[in-house]
Amino acid sequence: MTAIKLADLDGKAVLITGASTGIGAALARAFAAQGARVGLHYNASMAAAEALASEIAAAGGQVHLIRADMSTGAGCRSAVDQAVAVLGRLDGLINNAGGMVRRVAYEQATEVDYDEIMDLNARSVLVASQSAIPHLKSAARGVSGFIINTTSIAARNGAGGGAGLYGSSKAFVSNLTRGMAKELIPFGIRVNAVAPGVIDTPFHERYSTQAQMNAMIASVPQGRAGVAEDCVGAFLFLASAAMSGYVIGQVIEVNGGQLMP
Repeated sequence: MTAIKLADLDGKAVLITGASTGIGAALARAFAAQGARVGLHYNASMAAAEALASEIAAAGGQVHLIRADMSTGAGCRSAVDQAVAVLGRLDGLINNAGGMVRRVAYEQATEVDYDEIMDLNARSVLVASQSAIPHLKSAARGVSGFIINTTSIAARNGAGGGAGLYGSSKAFVSNLTRGMAKELIPFGIRVNAVAPGVIDTPFHERYSTQAQMNAMIASVPQGRAGVAEDCVGAFLFLASAAMSGYVIGQVIEVNGGQLMP
């Protein structure tokens, strides 16, 4: 993916949340390879984040580690503040932090389940974006700032196997993307999202059994689970105004044909 150079990403200051492993790590590598200055956010995975930052720096990329708990409003604001402090400005925000937290059926879900899942996946996107908007407005004068949210196929298919609350939180993210896109495009800020399908990352290592993975893969026409790198092109496309300057409020599905809306 990074063999293609997108000149308008060179030098851009980009904060990627949840960037220590999985899709976020692939994005950090790819944006750094494009010449972007990357704020690599992590929370618990310090060793993975430090190893990735070292790898990116060794390849000539510009990267800064940012630690914050995205399940809290204060943590979301801190992540943005730290990014602006080390990068000097903010041209783009990729809201990738999130997780299933746990599988729980709707019938058994408690208020604690609801709060933890919605805080991590939904409120984090809202609060981080709110914190970033003033900086993106400033950076977007005469050019194009961007927000890209990571949603999920679960936002459209209802999820299953106890992932319903997670899917509902991602449905919030998909609709927030469309609503925020309308509000921010007058300021030159493009808001879009990417919805991964079954991607073989630490996410599924944590939350899915092999039997569950096999069942999901069986429903994918391409016949395999995706890998993190399969998602990179969609994010680069949406970040580049030269490639997607008239693409606003869209959710790009990356799922091997599992869902064709």
